[in-house]
Amino acid sequence: MNTVTIIGAGLGGLTLARVLHVHGIPATVYEAEASAGARAQGGMLDIHDYNGQIAVEAAQLMAEFSGLILEGRQQTRFLDREGTVLFDKADDGTGGRPEVQRGELRQLLLDSLPAGTVRWGHKVLEARSVGAGRHEVTFADGSVVVTDLLVGADGAWSRVRPLLSGAVPSYAGTAMVETYLYDVDTRHPATAKAVGGGSMGAVGSDKGIMAHRESGDTIHTYVSLTRPLDWFAAIDFTDPAGAAARVAQEFTGWAPELTALITDADTAPVLRPHYVLPLEHRWDRVPGATLVGDAAHLMPPNGEGANLAMLDAAELGQALAAHPDDVEAALSEYEHAMFPRSAHIAITSAEFEAATAGQSDEATAEHLIKIFSELTAGQGPFDAGH
Repeated sequence: MNTVTIIGAGLGGLTLARVLHVHGIPATVYEAEASAGARAQGGMLDIHDYNGQIAVEAAQLMAEFSGLILEGRQQTRFLDREGTVLFDKADDGTGGRPEVQRGELRQLLLDSLPAGTVRWGHKVLEARSVGAGRHEVTFADGSVVVTDLLVGADGAWSRVRPLLSGAVPSYAGTAMVETYLYDVDTRHPATAKAVGGGSMGAVGSDKGIMAHRESGDTIHTYVSLTRPLDWFAAIDFTDPAGAAARVAQEFTGWAPELTALITDADTAPVLRPHYVLPLEHRWDRVPGATLVGDAAHLMPPNGEGANLAMLDAAELGQALAAHPDDVEAALSEYEHAMFPRSAHIAITSAEFEAATAGQSDEATAEHLIKIFSELTAGQGPFDAGH
């Protein structure tokens, strides 16, 4: 194995580069964004002890990771539409899903790599096979690289995926509208009290409001709606106040401390439609190429995406280190474990969606609380098989 090329400097691509570095295997990561700070990196992530933290350990960054954990943020509560607390689990420091800021975790991984590992401003136009397990990648700036191993860690709309699979993401039927509130304890005390010190969910059968208290007095909100894409297309998101008001109409009758997360937002609402790959997406072995994370198994947000991407990357890196002279054996070993793991979680998520479809708001909330209680007890469906 002479050259390793990773497309995408998200958590999956960077974890892979770090695990390879730990084992003395150099790699180059190509990223379309112009720099590490070119785009906000999203909000909080709960990094699970059964997948994400295993990857952190494989990257030999557990001590540094511990320094990123936001204390108290594992508190989880569910409310009904009137704002009544239905479930409240405190963060007693023993939970296995500590919360960190995505951007800080990404920066930790970047800082752990040798200078020059990440090549910024390299947007992929095309990847193609040149035979003998080697691939050529052409970038928008006209540059070209040929590599012995090509790994697509480039997310939902991966430019590497077509080398392995003809699958194309399809709309999942739901989307989230993202907002932020700042200085909540001073400016929005009722909403701050409703959300609590960690995460809060108020859910119905076809809608929900999920909010996380991030560092400081910031609340990051995801408003979930099960609607056709045409419904969202009819909203003018270039008019922030009008868009927020239209989304809030879907929550008429809900407690004002909850709808304030939409109507009083300090940022313009951002639409994030959900796309998915087939539940059991897999491909036949293609010499010299593979995928990790969303490029391999895109599914709706379920708390597992970043964790799965990091675990994929760690296991792939370890397999390559264990088979330095046989890349195909390493890729086969990695994919053999990754395919059923990701399929299990995708199927479980789909089963939850099917089980709650058409239920009352109350029944949906009860179902979600049951699932979460099992998860935090180490008995939930997402734990199985790991």
